[in-house]
Amino acid sequence: MKSAFNQLLRPVIKIKRLLISGAVLGFLTLNAQAATVSVSNYPMFLLSEAVTEGTPSANRILQAGDVGHHGSVSPSDIKAIKDSKFVVWFGPSLENSLTGSLQTAPNAIAMFDFNAFNRYPLRDVKGVPIEGTLDPHIWLDPENAKAITRALAVIHSRANPEYADTYQSNVKKFAERMDKAVADIQQDAQKNRPYWVYHDAYQYIEKAAHIKLAGSLSPDHHLSPKASQLRWLNENRPVDQMCMVNQGTVPKGLLAKLQPVKTTIQIEDMSSSKDFVEGWMSMAQQINNCIDGN
Repeated sequence: MKSAFNQLLRPVIKIKRLLISGAVLGFLTLNAQAATVSVSNYPMFLLSEAVTEGTPSANRILQAGDVGHHGSVSPSDIKAIKDSKFVVWFGPSLENSLTGSLQTAPNAIAMFDFNAFNRYPLRDVKGVPIEGTLDPHIWLDPENAKAITRALAVIHSRANPEYADTYQSNVKKFAERMDKAVADIQQDAQKNRPYWVYHDAYQYIEKAAHIKLAGSLSPDHHLSPKASQLRWLNENRPVDQMCMVNQGTVPKGLLAKLQPVKTTIQIEDMSSSKDFVEGWMSMAQQINNCIDGN
């Protein structure tokens, strides 16, 4: 287990010397109870819950619906970060609100530091990749989700080795459930069915759900679309009736300019779900139903 942990976390260990710090090692022995592992946001928490099923849960820092793009952490959050053995987050490119507290914290582990996971660049409103960027919504890729649970199992096992076998068993069960969910979604879905989004946040689910982006309204869900982009979408619609995936309600006046169009609201952190696989499958099914006109 130790060698696997060191191999997995090599980029973090090299920078922060997390596991050889005398101060941290002294802290690790203070409590005989289950050690606290904190995780940053809701998708990370759902994946951690899959790993820790049957054992104490991780502490979640951010509220459901807040992936960390904006805002700030509270004094209680800062205390939780300091009191945790390990704090697992994605990294500054997703969780700007946590950067000040975690980027230099000796117990913080950023998933984006790992030389792992399928990664894609951000795309402009016409779906063209933007060189030198990272789309940070990596958890929506089923293979990434499985890899994150494997990483979390190693971290939880380091914090609480008495549960290591349970963590590994849970990771295996999660992978089986995730694979079945993908197979079920793909069973009746044709590949490369086009869809629109208000803001491009669903790239990592596309391959598994057999869907393909045909354009976005805006580069940010807080910004209103330009008239030129509305015109471009209408002039380049690949099918007559389009599905638009949104993170919130779109004004009716705006939708009227894109008719015929159906909509579905999908929060990328699956904050309405209590289980990652169920939340992912619900998102994929609802997007498919919207695209297929069901």
